[in-house]
Amino acid sequence: MGQAQPVKVRFTPRALAELAAILDFVAERSPTGARRIQYRIRTLIELLPDFPHSGQLTSVERLRRLVVIPFPYVIFYRPDADDIVIVSLRHTAREPELRP
Repeated sequence: MGQAQPVKVRFTPRALAELAAILDFVAERSPTGARRIQYRIRTLIELLPDFPHSGQLTSVERLRRLVVIPFPYVIFYRPDADDIVIVSLRHTAREPELRP
């Protein structure tokens, strides 16, 4: 019997752009703060292959949200059998209609 392939995490271009914008914005004010946010986001995303259903389901089919505690950001993602797609990253103060 062959071993199952590990679940891969991938980002949409939109999610990558949003992550870069978040980190750039924070880095202008606090480079240390940006590094802390980046570390926390990376840590949570690295846990998703082992805990793909840890985020709360949203009203959008199969889309989950994971809050980046203690920071005011949310990771929106879709877990599938073969991969986890990071769809978007948002500040919690953004208007709901702007969320994916």
